[in-house]
Amino acid sequence: MRNSTAANFEKFSQKQLTVLNWWSRTSPYREKDAIICDGAVRSGKTVCTSLSFIIWSFYDFNDTSFALCGKTIASLKRNLIVPMKPLLTSLGFECKEKMSKNLMEISYRNRTNRFYLFGGKDEGSASLIQGMTLGGILLDEVALMPRSFVEQAIARCSLENSRLWFNCNPEHPMHWFYREWIKKAQEKNCLYLHFTMKDNPGLSAGIRKRYESLYSGAFYQRFVEGKWVAAYGTVYPMFSHDIHVKEPPEGEAEEYYISCDYGTVNPCSAGLWGRFGGKWYRIDEYYYDSRREGEQKTDFEHYLAIDKLARQREIEAIIVDPSAASFIQCIRREGKFKVIPAKNDVVDGIRLVSDALKKREFFISPRCHDILREFSLYRWDEKSLRDAPLKENDHAMDDMRYFIATALNRPESDFFALSVDRKEKQNWDF
Repeated sequence: MRNSTAANFEKFSQKQLTVLNWWSRTSPYREKDAIICDGAVRSGKTVCTSLSFIIWSFYDFNDTSFALCGKTIASLKRNLIVPMKPLLTSLGFECKEKMSKNLMEISYRNRTNRFYLFGGKDEGSASLIQGMTLGGILLDEVALMPRSFVEQAIARCSLENSRLWFNCNPEHPMHWFYREWIKKAQEKNCLYLHFTMKDNPGLSAGIRKRYESLYSGAFYQRFVEGKWVAAYGTVYPMFSHDIHVKEPPEGEAEEYYISCDYGTVNPCSAGLWGRFGGKWYRIDEYYYDSRREGEQKTDFEHYLAIDKLARQREIEAIIVDPSAASFIQCIRREGKFKVIPAKNDVVDGIRLVSDALKKREFFISPRCHDILREFSLYRWDEKSLRDAPLKENDHAMDDMRYFIATALNRPESDFFALSVDRKEKQNWDF
């Protein structure tokens, strides 16, 4: 195969070209067993690793099975499969999807290889990939996958000349993948490449500036600067009383939700949210601290308080911590409100809240005293070996996070850098 893997691509950075060619016979990295690409968001690492992985598979193999892995199959299809298919087609590859089997069959000339799709979202995912024999594997967003899944997937690559491909955005510096793979890349015979947004020539200065404005604190250092840093200080440093605290507009909202962090010994917090002209407002809240009041309330008493908070409005749903099973059943028994178990990934939810604050997508009424108090007190646990906020002053913070993660449905932009000359298909010499 020629070393000109990107010959007809008009815009690739030098680092992307290294990813595209590292496995070729004339590359100085040919003897490496794996490649790791980490760094900033939208730095162009995903599209070049996925494209290079597919082309490489036809360099050394035919009629062989490979695996493409993401946190979920849905995210894998969105982030990798959708942008990759037209690129492969433009280069002369044929792609056949068998979605019922989570399988893609890709052909070039007289060769065909099989690419199985896997989601590595939790510890149970490891069993899905057991028993396979693979020529190679690409793990997209590997830092979001449990170690058991990644290690089981790696163990499947037992064919001669098999290789491993990883890409991810940074997480906590005590993350197992950072300690076991990035810090030991040389020991494990891996090519390690660190990406910044400047390594993506398809990303304009204006778009880079937009992403720089979206994040602050540890999230800025990770997603913009591409650093593996610990979260510290206040969780929401971008929150501003002058910007984010305002009265909702007069009249009725276009729709309403209630979010609830249920507690008996711990405080019970609920917020009433209304949408006015595309912006959300926390209109009012219910907050009961049994320790402060000296008396615990029953599930039904909390339900009555939330019913009062609704004030006869038509509520789309009450979003509740999924662990509050008895309270969810209490609401359902009354038959008045629909209940939605909240999405409860803490760090991912905090990131979504941070993004929404930066974009000014929601505001807090000045009458919501308890959530405003918690904003100033909610802090990262600096002693934790992973990203985790302190479990104190977090009840209104949690009910807000449930609302943002579950009900505030914000589509995700998919920027990636490629420029393909479609006038002439690329020919590869096998």
